[in-house]
Amino acid sequence: MSTLVGVEAYIFDAYGTLFDLKNPVAARAARVGDKAFQLSELWRQKQLEYSWIRSLMGSHADFWKVTGDALDFTLDNLNINDPALRSELMELYLSLPAFEEVPDVLRTLRSKGLKTGILSNGSPTMLTSVVNHSNIAASLDFILSVEEIGIFKPSHKVYHLAAERLNITPEKVAFFSSNAWDIAGASSFGFQAVWCNRGNAPNERLPGQPIAEITNLKDILDLLEG
Repeated sequence: MSTLVGVEAYIFDAYGTLFDLKNPVAARAARVGDKAFQLSELWRQKQLEYSWIRSLMGSHADFWKVTGDALDFTLDNLNINDPALRSELMELYLSLPAFEEVPDVLRTLRSKGLKTGILSNGSPTMLTSVVNHSNIAASLDFILSVEEIGIFKPSHKVYHLAAERLNITPEKVAFFSSNAWDIAGASSFGFQAVWCNRGNAPNERLPGQPIAEITNLKDILDLLEG
């Protein structure tokens, strides 16, 4: 793995990287039955598709609206007519658990005097909720939402928001995401992008490659300079 050199800020994607997206459906798996896996996968797929399509259309809506629309499509597609379940799944999205290693990794980075933060498609309310639920707020210097600029990742405008807010050049940012398309966007912008490939997925065929690939955020500590 490559060493991260000259980094002044460690920035993390939220969903799928710090927080476990599969938890809401898993928590209701017995109720959903044999459609649980399909529900979880299609919900995420449509959530991302809607964010990208809205960005291309110039028709922005916040991530809560996008997430709800994606869930509605998914439930309809799977012939699940259960308004109470829909409400419960959306509420569970506000309390996504952090992956097991996240609190310790963030605390360790902060103990070394390193700046840490989140750059996410999530709305401020969504991000505040999951951060507080996981008790990691004290280990973060900032939380940045795309709502400040009204367009979703992987638009370069999103990554520029972080560099501008921190007043540093892109190459001084280490960016971590479990989403290969997000890594492509961040890397092509100029960040030192590290792919946390939790699912052992193949890399995307897109411009912008990760400087390193890990399977768990605890491996970040092996990349630190010195």
